[in-house]
Amino acid sequence: MKRFLFFLLSLVLVFSSMSVVSFASDDEADDVSVFPTAGTMEIDARGAILIEASTGTVLFEQNADESFPPASVTKIMTLLLVMEALDAGRFTLSDPVTVSEYAASMGGSQVFLSPGETLSVEEMIKCTVISSANDAAVALAEFVSGSEEAFVSEMNRRASELGMTGAHFENVTGLDDTTTDHRCSARDIALMSRALIAHEAILKYSSTWMDSIRNGEFTLSNTNRLVRFYQGAKGLKTGSTAKAKFCLSAVAERNGMTLIAVVMGSPSRDIRNEETKRLLDYGFANYSLFNRDETELSPVRTVGGTLDLCRVGYEKFSAVVRRGENAKIETEIVLPETLKAPINEGDVIGKAVFRSGDQVVGEVPVKALEEVPKITFRVLLEKMLRALVLG
Repeated sequence: MKRFLFFLLSLVLVFSSMSVVSFASDDEADDVSVFPTAGTMEIDARGAILIEASTGTVLFEQNADESFPPASVTKIMTLLLVMEALDAGRFTLSDPVTVSEYAASMGGSQVFLSPGETLSVEEMIKCTVISSANDAAVALAEFVSGSEEAFVSEMNRRASELGMTGAHFENVTGLDDTTTDHRCSARDIALMSRALIAHEAILKYSSTWMDSIRNGEFTLSNTNRLVRFYQGAKGLKTGSTAKAKFCLSAVAERNGMTLIAVVMGSPSRDIRNEETKRLLDYGFANYSLFNRDETELSPVRTVGGTLDLCRVGYEKFSAVVRRGENAKIETEIVLPETLKAPINEGDVIGKAVFRSGDQVVGEVPVKALEEVPKITFRVLLEKMLRALVLG
């Protein structure tokens, strides 16, 4: 009995002095969020930018932070607020929207809504996305916020939240005959475009070439010709005024990679379209998307816990890499040899580093996938007694 008690005391002392083995490496990942610009490529526009949608990685930029009138590209923010309110359950696609006299009075691109006319939310969205209808955009804004003024206030608030530092909105349409400070930069437009297409339903409308309203009596034609003539095009929004010249935010997807190309202030519609296609072509020709799915790793041994092993793993990871680099990327798992309890589910206990040669593509934290409470002396004693009895 004395020998058993001595053994037990020794075990407790060892248990209380155990410590965690340090990481094999503490190297920090390189910042690869922005790639070098495309050499000598120049875009015939006041400002331009190309980003990969899922990661936000900038692949090309040219005067991307100077603000200009955005024309009807403004409606990307209008639609973003509508989609956010829709997803929040404030209304449904089938809810009726009644047109006010003010909404019906809008000039420029329109679907000739009449005061008192009623269309569904979905029909108003189609008119705004496909035909760039100013009257429909105002009707939606009034439906969501009660007035265009209140809606514009929300647009500016949301722009600030998205980090659109060069943006300021005065209306929901982009009409700029009477505006004094209605502006966006190409980077701002990329940010709000990325936020909008996170609502995947919008792409169903923005990629539609032809549709109709009023029981087929009025045809809607997409103002974005890339939808019909560019492989993988998904929309998103065109714009043009005398002040803004010709603008476009275009979304296209190929081989699992989605790009957003923004061109502001091109001298003509045709030049705008060609320069946007050139940006997209550059992106698809030179880059691809590297993906690693959510992965569970081999469990890590625990010390002082109610479990001997702790399940660990990392979440999905994506990064933009040079074309052809995917096959060269290797994964380095950096973990301690043991973990000291208590361990909470979700605790960061290591990292997965993705490398292509000496270059770090990126990294993602490795987390505990389960809780491991600290073992108490009583539980330890019960385990030992049970082992003695069973043994």
